[in-house]
Amino acid sequence: MWTSGRMSNAKNLLGLGVSLYFWGLMDLTTTVLSGSAKPLAEGQEDNLSDKLHQRTKRSWVWNQFFVLEEYTGTDPLYVGKLHSDMDRGDGSIKYILSGEGAGIVFTIDDTTGDIHAIQRLDREERSQYTLRAQALDRRTGRPMEPESEFIIKIQDINDNEPKFLDGPYVASVPEMSPVGTSVIQVTATDADDPTYGNSARVVYSILQGQPYFSVDSRTGLIRTALMNMDREAKEYYEVIIQAKDMGGQLGGLAGTTTVNITLSDVNDNPPRFPQKHYQMSVLESAPVSSTVGRVVAKDLDEGINAEMKYSLVDGDGLDVFDINTDPNYQVGIITVRKPLSFESKKSYTLKVEGANPHLEMRFLNLGPFRDTTTVHISVEDVDEPPVFEPSFYFVEVPEDVEIGTTIQIISAKDPDLTNNSIRYSIDRSSDPGRFFYVDIASGALMTARPLDREDISWHNITVLAVELNNPSQVGSVSVTVKVLDVNDNAPEFARFYEAFVCENAKAGQLIQTVSAIDRDDPQEGQHFYYSLAPEAANNPNFTLRDNQDNTAWILTRRSGFKQHEQNTFYVPILISDNGRPVLSSTGTLTVHVCSCDADGAVTSCSAEAYALPVSLSRGALIAILACIFVLLVLVLLILSMRRQRKQPYIIDEEENIHENIVRYDDEGGGEEDTEAFDIAAMWNPREAQLVVKNRQDMLPEIESLSRYVPQACVMDNNVHSYVLAKLYEADMDLWAPPFDSLQTYMFEGNGSVAESLSSLQSVTTDSDQSYDYLTDWGPRFRKLAEMYGATDSSGALW
Repeated sequence: MWTSGRMSNAKNLLGLGVSLYFWGLMDLTTTVLSGSAKPLAEGQEDNLSDKLHQRTKRSWVWNQFFVLEEYTGTDPLYVGKLHSDMDRGDGSIKYILSGEGAGIVFTIDDTTGDIHAIQRLDREERSQYTLRAQALDRRTGRPMEPESEFIIKIQDINDNEPKFLDGPYVASVPEMSPVGTSVIQVTATDADDPTYGNSARVVYSILQGQPYFSVDSRTGLIRTALMNMDREAKEYYEVIIQAKDMGGQLGGLAGTTTVNITLSDVNDNPPRFPQKHYQMSVLESAPVSSTVGRVVAKDLDEGINAEMKYSLVDGDGLDVFDINTDPNYQVGIITVRKPLSFESKKSYTLKVEGANPHLEMRFLNLGPFRDTTTVHISVEDVDEPPVFEPSFYFVEVPEDVEIGTTIQIISAKDPDLTNNSIRYSIDRSSDPGRFFYVDIASGALMTARPLDREDISWHNITVLAVELNNPSQVGSVSVTVKVLDVNDNAPEFARFYEAFVCENAKAGQLIQTVSAIDRDDPQEGQHFYYSLAPEAANNPNFTLRDNQDNTAWILTRRSGFKQHEQNTFYVPILISDNGRPVLSSTGTLTVHVCSCDADGAVTSCSAEAYALPVSLSRGALIAILACIFVLLVLVLLILSMRRQRKQPYIIDEEENIHENIVRYDDEGGGEEDTEAFDIAAMWNPREAQLVVKNRQDMLPEIESLSRYVPQACVMDNNVHSYVLAKLYEADMDLWAPPFDSLQTYMFEGNGSVAESLSSLQSVTTDSDQSYDYLTDWGPRFRKLAEMYGATDSSGALW
C-alpha cells in the first residue's frame, strides 16, 4: 500500500511546501493509489456490507503534493516522500519516478522515496505536473506495487504586478463636457492566481491628471472631473493611471499606464473679421470670374466648426461682383461678375458677411456666429482696345453685286476717355480669297472680287480695329455675309442622254425621259420648261412633250426608221428656267436606230457611228505624221523665243564694266502719252466698268504706311470702286508689265517712319574718313582707291 511521508513539524509543512491529504479508508476494502480506487477482489463482495459497519484503522494515503513557486534557495526543494508498506527499510525496494518533468524538474531518491525540485518553479508558466511512481524489487526488478499516478501543484505567491496590456491609451472627449463624462476605460491584468488570496485583486488610482480627470478604482473608467474645459486654452492632457494588486494594500505590486486625452472641438467660438475695412483695386479690363481680392474671418474653432460661408449682403456692386468661399482655406474670394468700365463707374462698396453654417444649439448664447466687414473696390483705367457697335454684323448681298460696292459700314470707337482715332482692316486669315475690302478710315466694307453663291454662299470675315496711337490695342468683330442667289446659271441636262429607237417603232412611242438641273436656288423653287430648239421645231422624226414636273418625254413622230438610211439622230432640246431674267440652254439628245425583236428588245445597233476607219493607206499615215512633226517644231521654236526674250542680261565676269555708260534717249510721254494709261478714266468711274483692258503686268506688291499716317479725308466711293475694279483686273491678267502701277509717298525725311533715304547726310562730321579698305578689293577698284587717296599696306598710294 502506497503512503506519503508524515510530517508533524509545521515548519516543515510551510518551509518545504508539503501538504498531505488524509483519506480514511478501510484497509480491507480497497487500496488507494494516486486518488484512484482499485476494484474489490473476487469473493470479498459478500463480506463488504458487514465490514463497512466496523471501525477500522486509517492509513496515510496521498494523491497530491503542493509546493510554493519561486523558491530561491541553493539546495533542491523538498517536495514529499513516497513509501510502500512492503519497504522494511533494508534497501530492497527501489523507487522510480516518471511523467512530466521527471528527471528534469523533479528527482526521487530510489532508496528513500524522497522527491525534490531541482529547478525554479513558476506557477504562471505551469501550474501543475502529473507524474507516476513505481516500487520495484531491487534484486529481481519485479514490481512490488502497481504503478500509481499523482499530481504536484505549484502554489501561487504574489510575484506579478498588474500590467496594462493595451496601453498606452489614446482618447478624446469634447471640450466643455459636463463633469462625469466618460472618456475611456482602462484594464490591468495580474498573472497571479485570482483564486488564492488577494494577489490578483487590482485597484485603480490616478497619479497624474487631476483635477481634470478621475478614475473609478474598481472598473478603471476615466471621467471628466472639471467643468468648462476649453480646447482653445489647453487641448492635450497626459493622464497616468496606476493599478495595484493586494487590493491596494501596503506591499502590493503596482503597474502604470499613460492615457493621452485630447479635447475635441465644438463650435463655441463665433467668427470675427480682423479688420472692418478692406481696400482693393481691379483693372477695368479684368475678365469675368477673375479674382479681385480675398477676405478672411478668423475662427478659433477647427474642422467643420470653423467652416465659413461668405456672402454679399449690401453695397452698390451686388450685381457687378460675386464672392465664393474657398473650402480649403476658408477665405472669401471676391470675383468679377460683369465687365467693368472705368468710364462708367470708378469705385464700388460692398458689405461682406462671414457666418458659420454648422451651429450647436447649446452654445447659441455665445453668438452671434456671424460677422461683417466693408470692402471698397477701385476700378483702374487701362488703355482698352476699340469696341464695335454692334458686336456682330450680318449682311445679305446679292451675288451680282458690283466690285467696290459698299455693303456695310463697320463702326468702332475707343472706349477710353482719350478717344483715339481708329483704323480698320480685315483679318486675311478669315478672307483668304480676298473677296472684301474695308476702308481704313471710314470702316466701309466693300466687295473686292465678284461673288458667286454657287461657289461660296457664306463668308465669315473678321474686321480688325486698331488705335492709331497705340497699334497694340486691337479690337475685332465678326461679319457674316450671306450671298443671295441671282439667276445667273442656265439649266442643263442632269447627265448625258443617249437613246435608241427601233426600226419597227410606231409613231408616238416614248424613247427617252429627260430632266435638268440648275445651280441656282430661287425662293419659289425650280421649274423648267422644255421644247425643241427653234432649228428643230419642225423635226419630222421626233417630238417633245413637257410634263410640267421638270421632266419631258421624247416621242417618235413617225415610223419606218431604217439603219441603212440614217443610223443616228441628234435632237436639240431647249431648257428654260423660271428665274428673272429667264435663262436657257440647249442640250442634245443622241438617238441611235437599232434592230429590235417583236418585244422591242434591241438585237443590234450600227457601230459605224462609233468606230473610225481601221484601214488607212500608207500615204495618209505619212501625211498625218508629217503634220504632227511640223506642229512639234513650231511649238519648240515659240518656247525658245519666249525664253530668250525673258532671259536677263548676264554680265561677263571678265568684262570691265566700271567705265561702261548706258545712255537712254527716251523718256516718259507725260500727259501726251495716252497709250500707257488713260487718265480720263480716273474722272469717269463708269468707264472702269465699260472699258476693261486686259493688262499685261504682274500684280505689284505695294506696302502702305497709311496705318501710321493720319488721314484727313475719306476717299470717294466711286474712286474706291474704280481702284478695286482695276485691282481685280490686274489680278486676273498675269502677263502685263506694271507700267501703270502707282505708289504714293506722303512725305519723306525726319518725320517719316522710314526716316531719310538720302545719303547726303550720312557723314555728319568734317573729319577725314579712311578709305584704305578699298585697297583690299583688288585691281578692279584701284582707280577708285586712287580717287579717294587710299594707300596700300606698304604706305604707297595707288
